[in-house]
Amino acid sequence: MIHSKAAIASGNGNFSIQTIEIEEPKNDEILVKIKAAGICHTDWDSQSWGKTLVMGHEGAGEIVAIGNAVKNFSVGDKVMLNWAIPCYECFQCQEGNQHICERNSAVTAGNKVSGGHATFDSTTLHGSSIEKAFSLGTMSEYTLVRESACVKIHVDMPFSSAAIVGCGVMTGFGSVVNAAKVKPGTNVVVLGTGGVGLNVIQGARIAGASKIIAVDINPLRLEMALEYGATHTLLAEKTDIGLLKAAEAVKALCDGRGADYAFECTAIPELGAAPLAMIRNAGTAIQVSGIEQEITIDMNLFEWDKIYINPLYGKCRPQIDFPILQNLYAKGDLILDEMVTKTYNLENLSQAFQDMHDGKNAKGVLIF
Repeated sequence: MIHSKAAIASGNGNFSIQTIEIEEPKNDEILVKIKAAGICHTDWDSQSWGKTLVMGHEGAGEIVAIGNAVKNFSVGDKVMLNWAIPCYECFQCQEGNQHICERNSAVTAGNKVSGGHATFDSTTLHGSSIEKAFSLGTMSEYTLVRESACVKIHVDMPFSSAAIVGCGVMTGFGSVVNAAKVKPGTNVVVLGTGGVGLNVIQGARIAGASKIIAVDINPLRLEMALEYGATHTLLAEKTDIGLLKAAEAVKALCDGRGADYAFECTAIPELGAAPLAMIRNAGTAIQVSGIEQEITIDMNLFEWDKIYINPLYGKCRPQIDFPILQNLYAKGDLILDEMVTKTYNLENLSQAFQDMHDGKNAKGVLIF
């Protein structure tokens, strides 16, 4: 039995640091000593999911024990974790949609914001079973996960950088490369330049986009956008309803037509239709941030032949995409180290959340 300090969500909007108990791994389970855990808005939201759970869904660490059915990992391996855990056998996995696995996914097949069914009974708090966010629970000194949640780190990479791959980096990069399939020489506009938006920007740069136009209301964020590959920036006005004024500026930069691709990365429901206003006829709008609220869309924005897609997690295939991202990092094409603006210890998680809400960090990371 392992005792581990962890951030525990109350379910009603708060969290506390408590000690959980974790059993030794069985079957396909792997015990990971967490070295770093990313911090994002989903972690903040998890405090209010109506259940007690171990927080955290971005992480990296070192394997300290394995179950008897584990085939591809050994004690001592360095790994990054993936929250959309595939089973490789269901209909969607067989279709290549491992990110929306019908058996394990925490956000599909009726398991929304659930921990799935992996290793649920192996982690306890005060003697009672406790769920782990997205079957990971990375805001803990140790966590027990399924083998399919792990990807080996095969390049020289600090754990703090590895920890952020399994959410915002994959979502942004994958939305460009896997979902939109951005072509070289095309024009891209990115609405919102937080952690996900910055990874959309560098994904577009790596894909060979010609113009990459960053739109935000925060001038400091726009300065960051230039560092990650934006060729143009537009400081939007808070009073610009639907970003229609910004859309006119985008069109002026794109031969009067609009961008070929527009990525919404703001998570603001009122801007759900905004990328449609930014693209040319037959262009593609991509809703990246996971807006789920009911919104109203002027159907004139769809004219003509425009496409609107809503991919999850950059259509991630962890054993394929994570090694690609690692190789791009090793080549110097994918910026990760600089994205980790500040690190915190577990006891300073409240401050980390505050800094996140204040927009101070490209990415904050807990270090264990």
